[in-house]
Amino acid sequence: MTLSLSIELSDADLEHFRKAQRAAAEKAQGQPAEQAIEAAARLLKDARDAQLPDFVAQRLDRLDGLVAMLTDEGWALPEDDRRNVLAALVYFADPADAIPDSVPVLGYLDDAIMIELCVRDLQHEIEAYDDFCEFRAAEAGRRGEDPATIGRADWLAPRREELISRMRGRRERGPGVGYGDSSGYGVTRTYTRPWRPSVFRVG
Repeated sequence: MTLSLSIELSDADLEHFRKAQRAAAEKAQGQPAEQAIEAAARLLKDARDAQLPDFVAQRLDRLDGLVAMLTDEGWALPEDDRRNVLAALVYFADPADAIPDSVPVLGYLDDAIMIELCVRDLQHEIEAYDDFCEFRAAEAGRRGEDPATIGRADWLAPRREELISRMRGRRERGPGVGYGDSSGYGVTRTYTRPWRPSVFRVG
């Protein structure tokens, strides 16, 4: 038997998580960027063998994508753009979770909600990186190469620069609508995606 629940958070509810995000950012000032990346990767590794609801697993997969943006040699985000992504990850370096991750089923719920907020904030970065991964996989296949071994190939540079320029332009024009069920994000647990560095995978 399955049970379907919908969770609707008010602006006041969301502000609770925004405050937690700001507090984590203040605590992380002056700390190495690698600390936030390692903390997010550690959360993902701990979650790999857990029995997670689809709602949580799908959002952990998006956190995995944010980590990949910062560790993917081929994508190589410029420093200003890296800081935007790192600012979203610092919450996961704070051990004071609202719900301890060891609590069965619900332990990652607060992380999932925070990831959803990060995904909405970083919509344009995520879209650009997803497009880059798709391009790399398609072009690598055409060339008979493994995308996992390409690194910063010269033929990637023009597409990478084009996508980063588009990402910045869209970000400057204003926030997007985010990834919700209406956009197709988070609808299914079984799908394929192009290669990217990964700690946690859905499916």
